[in-house]
Amino acid sequence: MAGKFEVKATDSGKFMFNLCAANGQVVLTSQQYESKASAINGVESVRTNCGDDECFERKVSSSDQPYFNLKSTNGQVIGKSQMYSSASAMESGIDSVKNNAPEAELNDTTA
Repeated sequence: MAGKFEVKATDSGKFMFNLCAANGQVVLTSQQYESKASAINGVESVRTNCGDDECFERKVSSSDQPYFNLKSTNGQVIGKSQMYSSASAMESGIDSVKNNAPEAELNDTTA
């Protein structure tokens, strides 16, 4: 089973997506978009940018938990990871995005 993108409508009427690994775990969550088309463009931006390690911004939260942002080449954040227990777990999350995103199916749950 390959990874998949899930496009969803939010309670506020906006749209967002999650990238799920093959095991179903969410590894990347997008911002909220005004339109479904914009969310799908965000999915394509993940596919385009996930191969460039420089697009992954490694960070540490105020509670000392590692996480990452995936940015486009113009510096805009495309998606954010969950909080991880260690830097090595975060690096595994980055590897999961790199491995799953390029070929992940698109599941539109809004239809």
